Amino acid sequence: MKRKSFFYIKRSIPNTITSLNILSGCLSIVLAFEGNLVLSSFFIILSAVFDFFDGMTARWLNAYTQIGKELDSLADILSFGLAPSVIIYQLLKLTLRTEGLLFNMEYPQYFEIVILMSSFIIAVFSALRLAKFNLDKRQTESFIGLPVPANALFIASLPLILFKSEYPFFQDLILNIYFLLLVVFVGSYLLIAELPMFSLKFKNLDPKKNTIRFVFLGIALLLIIVLKYIAFPLIIMFYILLSVFNNIVIKKG
Repeated sequence: MKRKSFFYIKRSIPNTITSLNILSGCLSIVLAFEGNLVLSSFFIILSAVFDFFDGMTARWLNAYTQIGKELDSLADILSFGLAPSVIIYQLLKLTLRTEGLLFNMEYPQYFEIVILMSSFIIAVFSALRLAKFNLDKRQTESFIGLPVPANALFIASLPLILFKSEYPFFQDLILNIYFLLLVVFVGSYLLIAELPMFSLKFKNLDPKKNTIRFVFLGIALLLIIVLKYIAFPLIIMFYILLSVFNNIVIKKG
């Protein structure tokens, strides 16, 4: 009886962490709709932490379950699909307001509606990315396409840079409608692109087998120390470029 109880508790730990991911994602969505984009971004980052640890805990405890796999996908759709979509929605709304185009539901301008609704393309393509990941047997140790947490972290960094940094250039860039639409469409494309990308899952700490991971984490940490919030989008872009470089090296080898 005690052995069965221990097995049940062990199996439930990763799912509990995934549930915290869902809770964090829900809070991020609510805060984004309430206009608190900075705190919303922090909850997306917290969701990413939970997402990392639920997988690591499942591997460490050997507690893989089918329900855990399904729960993880649902959590990712909320935290890394819908939550960043709402942040982009609010940033586009703020941009339209800044440019003198106020969105009014009583007298809607169809141009504004199309612009604002385009933000939810991220949620759609994130769901497609997750469905593809669950069915693609090539993605057991690496990824094909940009992982949804990476895309979400890029978007989550935008309000932090906008409201916390002191660089007018970046603030003007983020409140540019063309830049935001570029983030939506390029990010959505990268999610489903046939682009191999390395995973940050460590099976062991052998430097030779994890060189690219240690290089990435080291440079990412350095960028965060030096650039703070501005480092996050640079880290995601560096991740993409390093993945491309790694693929070229593997092909030549």
